[in-house]
Amino acid sequence: MNNKGRSVDEKHSRPAHVDATTIEALGELSKALETIHRVRGHLYSAHQLVGGADLTLDRVVGLLREAGHDEVADRVEHELVGRNVLPGRWTFQIVEEFDDGYYAAFQEIERDAREKLAGGRRHIYEAEMKERRRTHGMPGHEVTPQE
Repeated sequence: MNNKGRSVDEKHSRPAHVDATTIEALGELSKALETIHRVRGHLYSAHQLVGGADLTLDRVVGLLREAGHDEVADRVEHELVGRNVLPGRWTFQIVEEFDDGYYAAFQEIERDAREKLAGGRRHIYEAEMKERRRTHGMPGHEVTPQE
């Protein structure tokens, strides 16, 4: 399992001038960006869950009124329905701020680092790892789908 510095294909190969530490750093940066993609997904999940809960409150208010609990219904309706989850923000505003700020900056910086250090190539670290770890000639260990 040696094949150190070799990649699975040209698209993911290490440019000649790039050292292993740089490839590792780019791999870690890519891994961090992948984590931020997951964070973004969780924010969208929270956005949808909070929105769904807020819409459910309409039914809660109706049921409380039907059961004769107007005081409790009024409190739910006036204090919870349509309430900001953070000062001045509904979840769509949080998602937009995240997308336009931190998320956009993270993506741009990761792309810029790849462009400057590795000719824009992605996943070089993983491609080299795949080449080191796969068993040549074994089914399920093909280098590409075309092999």
